[in-house]
Amino acid sequence: MKKLVSVFVFLSGFISVSAFADNFDFPHLSTTGYGEVTAKPDMAEFSVRVVETALTAEQAKQSVDKVVDTFLSGLKKEGVKSENIQSSNLYLAPQYHYPKDGKPELTGYRANRTVNVTVMELAKLNGYLDLALRDGINQVNNIQLKVKDEAKFKRQARMEAIKDANRKAKSLAKGFGLELGKVWQIDYNAPNTQPVVMRAMALDVRKESNSYQDSSLVIHDNVEVVYKLKN
Repeated sequence: MKKLVSVFVFLSGFISVSAFADNFDFPHLSTTGYGEVTAKPDMAEFSVRVVETALTAEQAKQSVDKVVDTFLSGLKKEGVKSENIQSSNLYLAPQYHYPKDGKPELTGYRANRTVNVTVMELAKLNGYLDLALRDGINQVNNIQLKVKDEAKFKRQARMEAIKDANRKAKSLAKGFGLELGKVWQIDYNAPNTQPVVMRAMALDVRKESNSYQDSSLVIHDNVEVVYKLKN
C-alpha cells in the first residue's frame, strides 16, 4: 500500500533549490519519496491499574497488593514470562474532605499500582484482560498492538520510499524536458512507528477485544533526495 506526497520544484534558471539543500550552484531536482506497508499485529502491550481507598494506609496497601499479587500469579500460570511483566511500586496518598468552614478532615488513603504486560501471542490478549478483570483490576489504561519483526516492515517501507523518490524524479525531469543525473544528496530521518492504540475502561474491554486481531498497523518511511541534472 503506497501513498505519494507532493513534490515542490521551483524553477530558477534550469531548476531550483530544495528545502533541505543549501545553495547548490548547479542544476538539480529534489524530491521527497514516501512509502508505507501494512502489517497485521501479532503481539501487544497493555497497561492496567488497581486503585483502592481505605480508612488506613495499611488497609489500602494490603488491598492493592492482594489484587496485584493475584493477577501476577495468574499471568505466570498462563505462561507469561517474568521479563514480560512490569509491576510499579505502590503509590499512596491521603484523602481529605474540605468543608466550607473549618480544617480539612482526613477521610482515608488511596493506593494504586500499575502492571504492564507484553503479550507475545495476540490470540491470548483477551484471556489476559479477562483475567485482570476477574482478579479485581479496575482500570485498563491502554492496549498497544505491535508486530514482532518491526525491522522487516520498516525496511520494506524504506524501499518503497526510495522507489517513490526515483519515480517522481524521473517523471519530473521528463516532464520538463531535462535529463536526470546521479543522486547528489540524501537526507533521511527514520520516523517513529506508531502502534495501534486502543483505549478502554474496564467495563468496555470485552466489547472492544474482538477487534484486536482484525486490526492493522501501518508502517511508513520517507526520504528526501537531490539529483543532479545533466546539461
